[in-house]
Parts: sequence; structure tokens; C-alpha cells
Amino acid sequence: MEQFDTSINRSIHYLMSARISDIIDILIVAYLIYKVIGLLRKTNSNKLAMGVFIVFLALWISDWCDLTMLHFILAKTVEVGFLALIILFQPELRRLLERFGNRGLIFFLGGDAPVQAMETAITQTVLACTAMSESRTGALIVFERVNKLDSQISTGTVVNSDTTAELLKNIFYDKAPLHDGAVIITEGRIMAAGCMLPLSNNQNISRDLGMRHRAGIGMSEHSDAVVAIVSEETGAISVAIDGMLKRHLTPETFEKILRNDLIIEDKLEDESKPSKLKSVFKRNQKNG
Repeated sequence: MEQFDTSINRSIHYLMSARISDIIDILIVAYLIYKVIGLLRKTNSNKLAMGVFIVFLALWISDWCDLTMLHFILAKTVEVGFLALIILFQPELRRLLERFGNRGLIFFLGGDAPVQAMETAITQTVLACTAMSESRTGALIVFERVNKLDSQISTGTVVNSDTTAELLKNIFYDKAPLHDGAVIITEGRIMAAGCMLPLSNNQNISRDLGMRHRAGIGMSEHSDAVVAIVSEETGAISVAIDGMLKRHLTPETFEKILRNDLIIEDKLEDESKPSKLKSVFKRNQKNG
């Protein structure tokens, strides 16, 4: 009981002697750790991070239990572990630095830049797919969500550009060099074009669907991505999610599906806000 009282008194003493700068320092470090954990959870490296945590836990236990040989081996492993972590987490570190370079403090402070970028990307994608549907231009557009698509991006040509309807239509123009592959959009930006996607092995897919649709369905089976498809034969707009294909969508339904699955916000607010695309169609109808 005396030890408990002593610990309480020491804790109170430390808290009373803490400066404002110390509190700010602790909050900043805690928030940075929170952001790093969030990044690891969104990537495929969470299991690797768990393995690193287990190594450090084993190092502490071996020291506490006085396991000399095991502690020596783990300590030597940790000495070169920093360089190994840089090599193992190279894609994630590169992505982190690129995001910070593009958005600055907004990335760490949790600003709404990604939501605004995705809003613009959805609007521009719907406009582009509507135009390509009318001209019967085939298109395959993948929206990355939680599961990262680095392996698919590496098969194409890096673009790293804002999403615009004109750029999408130029990419999928039938004489363009990248029109056969898929476009991958990450956080509202076109990351790569001409990418190769895995084909679906589902034997129940309709035989009138071509390779573009099979690739879109296959991508949605292997990840949580949302895949938009424009048929070159019929001009029909389709969306593949979780291995399911929704076909013959109107532009309004197409836009609604993309917003519901790509933008995380209150559904009531979504329904109360008029769609930008709908306003464009209404103006066109009024103008005849």
C-alpha cells in the first residue's frame, strides 16, 4: 500500500512539474504515432509491423528474464534493424513523403483535401464516362480505397495528375498508346494509366462480357477497389464492386454509386446536396 501511495505521489509530482511545452511535445508525438499506425493499417504492411513489434517485445522479455544469449542475438538484430526497416517499408515511406510534399501540413492535420479531390475526381469521371459512352469508347477506371494497388500501378505508366474529364478521354482514345490498360485513381489523382489487372476466374460471368469487364470484375474480387467500365461495343456504363457487376447505369445512378462508395460522409448530407452533374444536365435540358 505504501508503494502504491508513493507511486501516486510521484505521478502527481511529475504532472504538477510539467510545463506547457512538455504537454505540447507529448501531444505532437502521440498524434504522429497515431498517424503512422493509421498508415500501416491502410497498407499491406500491418503484418510486417506486427512482426517488428513482436521482436521488440521479445527483446524486452529476454532482458527482464535475464536470457543472456537470446537477448544478445535480438540486440544485434535491432542494431541493424533501422536500415532493414527503411528497406522493408520503402514503398510506404516514399508514399508518406509524396503525400506530405503534395499537401504539406494538411496531411498530418487531417484536412479535407482528399475529400475535395475525390469529389472533383468523381464529377470529372462521370462526365468523361458519359461522353465516352455516347462515342462508344472503351474505358476501365479503378478507384483505389483501403487496399493499395502498388503492384498494378507498377505495370502501367505513372501519370500522377489531377483527374480531369479531358485527360481521361485522351487516355482512352482508341489511337492513344495507353488506351488498352486501366487507369488507377488514388485519393482523387490519376496515379497511372495502361495498367494490367487480374482477370476474374468466375465461370458464371455472362459470355457477352469482354476482357475489359472480366478485368474490372477480377480487380474488384482481389481488392476493395471500385471499378468503372465503359463498354466499347454497347457504350454501357458499369461498376464492379466486391466481384459484383452493376450494368447499364445512367449517369445519375453511376455518380450516386461512386459517391456512396468512395466518399465517407453522412448520407443525409449527401442527399440534401444537389449533384454537380445533375445541375449540368438540368442546364443542358433548359437550353434545349
